[in-house]
Amino acid sequence: MERGRYVLALLRISLGFIFVWAFFDKLFGLGFATQFGKAWINGVSPTFGFLKFGTTGPLAPIYQLIAGNIIVDVLFMLGLLLIGFSLLLGIATRLAGYSGALLMFLLWTALLLPETNPIIDNHIIYLFLLILLAQTDSGKTFGFGKSWEKTNLVKKLPFLK
Repeated sequence: MERGRYVLALLRISLGFIFVWAFFDKLFGLGFATQFGKAWINGVSPTFGFLKFGTTGPLAPIYQLIAGNIIVDVLFMLGLLLIGFSLLLGIATRLAGYSGALLMFLLWTALLLPETNPIIDNHIIYLFLLILLAQTDSGKTFGFGKSWEKTNLVKKLPFLK
């Protein structure tokens, strides 16, 4: 399993980068998923377009109802940022893994049924990978997980591992 920990660490860092990139793209409109001038700093909701027009399936009306809500926007953006940085740094990987898995599940339910496969899409694959990271010590390789677990905060609140 020695070599496997390096693969898990690279997986953790890669997924962390995906979350952090999504955060900055939606915040600044880097021209990838978010067009220039349509960023959160320009006053455009980071959730409105997807939730209002991109959702499909039986839960779409619920997601469309909350599209553009400031609380949803803040929670979504905070989730992207905190999950991403936790994974990149290797701290609170258990919490980040489970939180990220929940976010992926919610995104999957917003797209029922997926276009290319009636059950499995990239959100479900990410969900399983994030649960795998939550179940391992991936933050201790190429990360600050060892130091993080020694802090008084984590000793008092072990769910922050």
